[in-house]
Amino acid sequence: MPDGSIILVEIARETLSRVTPDGRVDVIANIHGGPNGAALGPGGKMFVCNNGGFAWIKERGTLRPSLQSPDYVAGSIEIVDLNTGKVERLYSRCGDHTLRGPNDLVFDAHGGFWFTDLGKRRQRDMDRGFVYWARADGSEIREVIGPILTPNGVGLSPNGSTLYVAETETGRVWSWEITAPGEVRKRPWPSPHGGTLLAGLPGFVRLDSLAIAASGNVCVAALHSCSVVEIAADGSRIKHYPVPDMSVTNLCFGGSDMRTAYVTMSHEGHLGAMDWHEPGLPLNWQA
Repeated sequence: MPDGSIILVEIARETLSRVTPDGRVDVIANIHGGPNGAALGPGGKMFVCNNGGFAWIKERGTLRPSLQSPDYVAGSIEIVDLNTGKVERLYSRCGDHTLRGPNDLVFDAHGGFWFTDLGKRRQRDMDRGFVYWARADGSEIREVIGPILTPNGVGLSPNGSTLYVAETETGRVWSWEITAPGEVRKRPWPSPHGGTLLAGLPGFVRLDSLAIAASGNVCVAALHSCSVVEIAADGSRIKHYPVPDMSVTNLCFGGSDMRTAYVTMSHEGHLGAMDWHEPGLPLNWQA
């Protein structure tokens, strides 16, 4: 934010919160369910993916998400007024289908936004995921990509012509060419959903949210590998940057020169900052 603070979600506490430069945490809004990804949109409002809530595993003083919450109903997209904390529901379904577990979102330059719906897990089955595009004024929502296995992080290339999506369980990052607002060009079979594989990470690497550098490199929070993974825009290079936490879940770029990466470390419940070797990409509608 312009004052140097960071706005983030606390899923287990069910809040949208502000972390001030001196480390104080203030609650902006209470959002029942599971506030997940958040992004500034038109009018200075914060748009939040609500995954509907998790059951939590408590272990040695930490929390980690498990199956869907016992009181889970559905997922949704919420709008938060940052001045008043008022929460309004924007979308809870697309046509005949309820949203299951909206996870992360990114705004385009036209006032629309892309968001992933990872779905929910239960003891013996799990949902198939989808990627949606919607207008910020609530007038239209489209199912664009899917089914896709556990879509999580989502981002746009610097020129806005490429959509990137990270899959959690496969450790893969896919891309699509955007042909118009809310439309993509899809590759034929055997691509499982029309995407082009940018990178598939070896070993046990589960991917979470992502951010894009000004160069176009894709930077992905890599959960249990304790790192942020940088993938070249053409997929030719992959590099890990270590982060001291078992559940690295998200990052964003900020600072006066956009060379600070703010990283959420969710296993221990910390927000960290690290110098980055190149500027990050300013987001559309960023204050």
